[in-house]
This record gives sequence, structure tokens and C-alpha cells, in this order.
Amino acid sequence: MAGAEDPSKIQILKDALYEEARQHGSESRMFSQKGLTDFNIVPPGDPVLLLKVIQGLCDDKLFVGVTSPTGIAWRWRNREDAKKYTSLPNDETMMVYAIIDEAGADGIWNRTIKHKLNMHESVVKNCIKHLETKGYIASMKNVEHPNKKMYIKANLRPSDRATGGPWFTEGELDTAFIAELEDIVFEYIKTKSAYLGSQGGPRGDASTVRAPRGGVVRGSAPDGEAAARGVKRPATDISNDDTAAPVNGDAPAPAASASRSRGKVYLPLPAGYKSYPTVAEIAQLIHQTGVTNNTTLGEADIQQLVDGLYYDGLIEPIKVNNRRGYRVTRATKQDTVPFHKRQKERQAGIGIDRMGVEATGNGLTETPCGRCPVFDLCEEGGPVSPSNCVYFAQWLDMEDTMAKPTGPIAV
Repeated sequence: MAGAEDPSKIQILKDALYEEARQHGSESRMFSQKGLTDFNIVPPGDPVLLLKVIQGLCDDKLFVGVTSPTGIAWRWRNREDAKKYTSLPNDETMMVYAIIDEAGADGIWNRTIKHKLNMHESVVKNCIKHLETKGYIASMKNVEHPNKKMYIKANLRPSDRATGGPWFTEGELDTAFIAELEDIVFEYIKTKSAYLGSQGGPRGDASTVRAPRGGVVRGSAPDGEAAARGVKRPATDISNDDTAAPVNGDAPAPAASASRSRGKVYLPLPAGYKSYPTVAEIAQLIHQTGVTNNTTLGEADIQQLVDGLYYDGLIEPIKVNNRRGYRVTRATKQDTVPFHKRQKERQAGIGIDRMGVEATGNGLTETPCGRCPVFDLCEEGGPVSPSNCVYFAQWLDMEDTMAKPTGPIAV
């Protein structure tokens, strides 16, 4: 039988067991009965005393009973939260607060609280009102359920799943912010996965003669020197193919004029190139530019932007020596306008308002039916039909010759 000193003895054991549990794990760690016994706070041969100590901690709200795969277990709760529980007026309010606490940073719907606790709606509302007045809970918005009334502990920050992460502002998808970051990421990948080169002038230019292929000279040599057809040229002559050949005895054009006749174009990097930009490098660039202001973006967030560009067909992954980088697609078709200049043009309402190059077309998309805005309404005898289609007239350049129908069209 327990003596008169038992309450004070149990209180000492409670404090010691609680502090030992705090030192051996976080609030989420679960301790079984054997685990608490191994602390050697309570004598191993007295399980009844151990259960009394555990029950006392549960009554003080310092221990929380949970179910684990091996049976019943307990986890500790900090003293500040325990005081909040003990200050609540009744068991109903305590149960509502407990279920909101268990929901964590994701929050919980008020109807879910009602169904889980099997309480009347008015009781749940009164409990929530009391908890809000005490400042223990707060309402929140969830982007997955924008029309549901959600609640969360007041000292918790809503999770990225609930708020939508950095891509949402006040519960709304920030499309302008995403588009700006995608532009920066795409331009960085384009400039780091291709290089600016020169392309030749237009065909048929009278000032130049197209260099022969394969290093073979056909025809007569200059100054009347006899030369057999198909004689190989020396390497020094082949290396000068980039300069314009003289025509009709004119002096060779200077190198500067030749370079002016060539336009700038992005060219793909050679095979085996190892420095294609990675997600980590792109994340570092975004951090250095400061465009995110107070929003913190991790590599996982940058990966979402990169994946979006990949799904749009603007970039493609490439792996060299276990290094996964990205490069732009159709490099030679990309425009060479500097990024800062394009940004100014967009703000002024001029220039292109897209990334990359225009999508390639096919026979279906070139015909009016392939991109007709009223395709579902098109039928003979209806408001739109093939016989009176204005888009066909424009496509075939027959606006002037195509007579407008004056009555019903016979099928």
C-alpha cells in the first residue's frame, strides 16, 4: 500500500521522467512502456508505479497517448502548450483544441472537427469561438479548398501544401511572378547552353562566291595556270574559305566587311561539353538577382520552374559524367536580343511576348479547321458551315470572289 508520501514521490518521478524524455527525443518521438522503463527513473520491477507516473503526466497534459505499430506509446508535450490545455473551461473545448493541434501545419476543416468528435454544430462553434478569443487558434485559407473554413494553431505557420508555397499570394496563383522567373531561368539556360556565332549572308549575293565543298577546286586556276580538274587544294587555302573570294579581279574584301555581312545566331555547344547549367546553379542565380524579394525559393521550387519549361518544349535535360544539366532546344532558331532589352520592349508593349521560338506547324494547324474558334458549331444549315466559311476564303485568298449566300444552302 502506498503511504502518505506517495504524492510527493510521484511528483518527483514525474518531473524526472518528463525531463529524461525531453532529452532523448523531439515532441514527435514516441516512447513505449519499455522505453520509459529503460530510463531507470522508476524501478523496473514496479510497473504499477510507472503507470501511475505516466497517468499523472497525461493528466497534466505533459504526455500524450498515441497508438504505435507495437501498441500504446506516449510522446511529450512542451509545458507552454500543456498550460493552454489545462486552462480550457471544459472537455469539449479541450477535445476541439486537441484535434486542431493534431492537424498541424495543414490545418483542419470545421466540418471535419464536427464529424470526428460527433458533436453538435453549435457546440463546435462555441468551442472554436472561445479558442479564437483566447488566441490559441486562427482561421486560415487553403488553396486546395478555398471555400472551406480551416483552422490552425495560432503559433504555427501554414504548410506549403496549404498556402500553395511561394507561387501563391494571398491564396491566388501569382502568374506574373512565375512568368518573370521563367523568363530569367530560360534566358540563363539559353546563354549557358549555346554560344553566339555567325551565319553567312543571303544566297545569291554577288559580292561573294560560295566556297567549294570537300576542298576540291573545279575549273581553271587564276592567271592562266593550268590545273587539273579535281586537284586537292593545300590546307592553307582551305582554311581561308571563311573570307570572301574576289570576283572579276577585284581586290579581296577586308575581314571587317565580311563580318558585317554575317548575322549573329546561337549555336549548340560541342558534344562532351560538361558545364550545362544545373538546378543548383539556377537557384544560386535567382538568389543573387534578388527578384524574389522576401520569398525564399529552394532547389525544389526552382526544379518546378525548370520542369515547366521542359514540359513546354523549351529546354531539355542532358547528363554528362553524372552531372544533370539543361540546354535550350532548337538553339539556332532562338533570338539573340539581350534579356534586358527584351524586358524593356515588353514593358513598352512592343516586341515578342513569349519565350523560345514559334511552334512548328503541320497540315492540320495550317488549315482553318485545325484552329477554328467555332469548330463545334460548324455544320451545313447552321450558323457556320464550310460553304460560307470566311476563314476558308481568307486562307484561299478568295474574299473578293466568294459570294455571300443569300438563303439556305441545299445539302
